[in-house]
Formats: sequence, structure tokens, C-alpha cells
Amino acid sequence: MIWQLKTQAYNFDVWDWKPLLVGVVNVTPDSFSDGRRFFDPEQAIKHGLHLLEIGADFLDVGGESTRPGSDPVSTEEELRRVIPVISALVRKTNGNGVISIDTTKAAVAREAIAAGAEIVNDISACTFDPEMVDVLRDTGAAVCLMHIQGMPKTMQTCPVYPGDNPVPVVLDFLRKRIAVLVSGGIARDKIIIDPGLGFGKTYEHNCRLIREIARFHDLGRPVLVGHSRKSFLEAMYPDLDREAATAELSRYLVSQGVQILRVHEVSTKILSSMRMEKTLVFSEYLC
Repeated sequence: MIWQLKTQAYNFDVWDWKPLLVGVVNVTPDSFSDGRRFFDPEQAIKHGLHLLEIGADFLDVGGESTRPGSDPVSTEEELRRVIPVISALVRKTNGNGVISIDTTKAAVAREAIAAGAEIVNDISACTFDPEMVDVLRDTGAAVCLMHIQGMPKTMQTCPVYPGDNPVPVVLDFLRKRIAVLVSGGIARDKIIIDPGLGFGKTYEHNCRLIREIARFHDLGRPVLVGHSRKSFLEAMYPDLDREAATAELSRYLVSQGVQILRVHEVSTKILSSMRMEKTLVFSEYLC
């Protein structure tokens, strides 16, 4: 399975493929994990370079928090936050630092790609802004399609799925979104998928998705999981802090063939978990 970017390709068909680490760079004042820490552009740039230096394969730069209860920001404000950071990261890495733009706005994606981003990470799977598909087709950028139920402001109010099982719903949604993009002129090998842990899901829903994460390989595209530091980890691993819990869940995800992990910190625990043989089982006490 190939994931084709503009400047390179990742091959997950080889026997010794290595999971990719996506380093999160939140240029926001209100993100759930590191709000305001990297709101200053210089701090965001410094953090991004640090993540690349210690092992991130690429960076996901976002200028709008999508935590539960968050309010949207204007296109102009989002551009003001992310474009200087992306431009500087591209310049300081001599174009060798792969950048993803975390946005649902087509105008932001287009400007970010012009500044050097190669990937669009869209939590709405290109449903919030119908022009996003045009941007992807026109620019040749790669894309991550994520499932979300509702909008960030209200998505955790009372998420419900038929039979209390989100897996069929999320699988069907992502299958249809892949088809929509392909019919819109986006090459299939440009697409990866994300089940959207915590985006309109209860703790039990997240657990069900995690337990059955291997089913998402049936969609024929690389799977990205964004589990880092999320609140459900406290219930899943009550004896660990969120960073240690992130590493522990990473071990399981890698064991299930998940190709891409989106994390806030590229720690030695995360890196070591990626070297684990894929033989772990999901502990029953967790969910």
C-alpha cells in the first residue's frame, strides 16, 4: 500500500515498513493539550523543528482548536496563525520537513499548500467545505479523511450510534468519502483515513473503535490514529499519566498494523513502542 505525497511516497507493502509519527504543532490559544504554549509563532516553529529532530516523520500544523466545546475561528485568523509557521518550517528545513495543514477550510488549505504543506488533515473528511476536494485536485496534495459526528462545539454532548456500535458507521462513512474523492479526481493513493477517536464518541465508542481498529485496513488505505493525550486515556489507563498512556496505546495500535500515529510528543517511549513486534493483544481490563 502506497501513500503518495508530492515529493515522496511511503510504502507500507514492504515487510519491514515503519509506522510514521506525526508531530502536532498547535498554533492556538485553546487546544486541549498544549493551548497557548505554541501560540507564539517563534515557539511553534521551535517546537516543530524539535519534533523533527527527535524523530517525527512529519508535522501537522493547526490554527483552529477542534477540542470539544471549541468555537470556530475565521479564515483570516487561521491563515494569520499558520502560514508564517509553515513558511518558516519549510525554509528552515530546506524543504525537507514534510508539513500537513490541519484545517477544514479550503482557502486555508490552498494557502498552506502554496507555502509548502504537502498534506491536508481534514477532520470533516472534506464535508465542512465542499471546495476542499477542488483544492486537493488542483494542488495534488495528499489528504487524511477523518470521521466526526457533529461539530466540535457540540460533538460530545450526547453522541449516539445504532446499537451503540460506531464501527460500522465510521467504516461506511470513510468508505463513501474515499469514493467521493476518487470520483472528484483525487488519486486513491493520496488518501489516508482516521476513525476520529474522541470526535463525537463516548469512552465506550472509543474503546470499540480501538478494539476493532484492524477492520479499518479493509478500506485499503493507510490508517492514522490520533489518540495522543486524549481524556479517555485516563479511564483506559488509570495508573498512568496521559503521556505514558499514549505510549502504551501506541504499542497496541502498532501491533494491529496502524501505519501512522499522531502524537504531541515524540518521546522515547513512543519510539520504542513502534519497534515492538506486532503480537500484542488489547488488555481486557482497559475497556
